[in-house]
Amino acid sequence: MKTFRKLILSVAVVVALAPSHLLACASCGSANSEAGSSPLTDGMNIGILTLLGVLLTVLGSVAGFMVFLVRREAATQAQKSPRPNVEPASGELPVQNPSVA
Repeated sequence: MKTFRKLILSVAVVVALAPSHLLACASCGSANSEAGSSPLTDGMNIGILTLLGVLLTVLGSVAGFMVFLVRREAATQAQKSPRPNVEPASGELPVQNPSVA
C-alpha cells in the first residue's frame, strides 16, 4: 500500500512540475492565453462538448433504465411477499384460523 502511495505521489509531482506546453495536445496547443482564439480550436471545443453531451446522455439513459428495473423488481417483490401479521386494534379479538387449531 505504501508503494502505491509513493507511485501516486511521484506521478503527481512529475505532472505538477512538467512544463505547461507538454500538457497540451498537438491540435489544441495553440489555445493558450497568449495567442488569440482560432477557428480550429473553437470547432474542436464544440466537438468535444458535443461528444461529452452524447456520452452523458447515453450513460444517463442506461443509469435511468437500471433505476427503473430496480424499482420495478422491488414493486414485484412487494406484491409477491405475504403481508406481515397485524396486531388487532384494542378491543378487537384476534381471528383464529380454524384449520390450524
